[in-house]
Amino acid sequence: MNQAAYDAARAAFDGKTKPRGSLGRLEELGCRLAGIRGFVPERLEAAVVVAAGDHGVAAEGVSAYPQEVTAQMVANFAAGGAAINILARHAGARLVVVDAGIAVPFEHELVRPVRIGAGTANIAAGPAMTAEQSQLALDAGAALVEELGGMDVIALGEMGIGNTTSASALVASLLDVDPALVCGRGTGLDDEGVARKVDAVRRALAANAGRDPLTSLGGFEIAFLAGVVLACEQRGIAVLLDGFITGAAALAARAASPGAVDVMIASHRSSEPGHRLVLEALGLEPLLDLDLRLGEGSGAALALPLLHASVAILREMATFADAGVTDSGR
Repeated sequence: MNQAAYDAARAAFDGKTKPRGSLGRLEELGCRLAGIRGFVPERLEAAVVVAAGDHGVAAEGVSAYPQEVTAQMVANFAAGGAAINILARHAGARLVVVDAGIAVPFEHELVRPVRIGAGTANIAAGPAMTAEQSQLALDAGAALVEELGGMDVIALGEMGIGNTTSASALVASLLDVDPALVCGRGTGLDDEGVARKVDAVRRALAANAGRDPLTSLGGFEIAFLAGVVLACEQRGIAVLLDGFITGAAALAARAASPGAVDVMIASHRSSEPGHRLVLEALGLEPLLDLDLRLGEGSGAALALPLLHASVAILREMATFADAGVTDSGR
């Protein structure tokens, strides 16, 4: 965090034709963006990165949808028919879809082919991936950030049947909390389905005790997004988190580099019970609270206009001196 840039943005907000602090958290958001970037962007350049991957733990009956839906939804992203396509377009953000490890090979000119493997292994029985695969996913995320170049904000999104179970296991491990506290309904599980998820997470934690949490419990898309976060930390790019699963990736990034939290912004608080614990652990207050649980980066895309607004106010709003308005100093 560039403290000088943060303080300069705070002073700039105070000089605008309004009572000091009257734009509330919008002012704090603009200051945080300036502190992350080291300057106030002329115009906010943003991308939404949606990483997709399949999960072996889906075999445990932990999702309301079958595994083939992962590839089907990626096809929907490529065709422009998903919620994130509409939301990213209206937020003026570039959408980047990544195949980090779908079970069935997926080829499309609008989908970036990373493909670490054909989905992870079943975490309830052993490690999700090898250490080599985990590193490949992290490196691929970093490579995408370098390729995107010039972005002020990268919003995170994901897709993968079974990935709320993987995220629940990862969060339970990293925060050392009981699985029942972080396992929610995901795509729409009933009470019996949630019980199966809790049981699968308990078995996953037991089967992978003593191993690296991201490698043993994460997904290819979660590790990829953790790599994005770590690269953004190095480059001073703001990371706009979506919901619970991108929060799990953020926790994994923080475990590798505590300073990564300094570039994170929480877009919203999802209805998944574990998301509140993740945000508290990261020390982040979400911008929105709309009971979202879609994923795809949808909450992050909805919050992007707030980031645009904070920059526009800093760049375009008149100062007391410019407008000839008396400043009370309050």
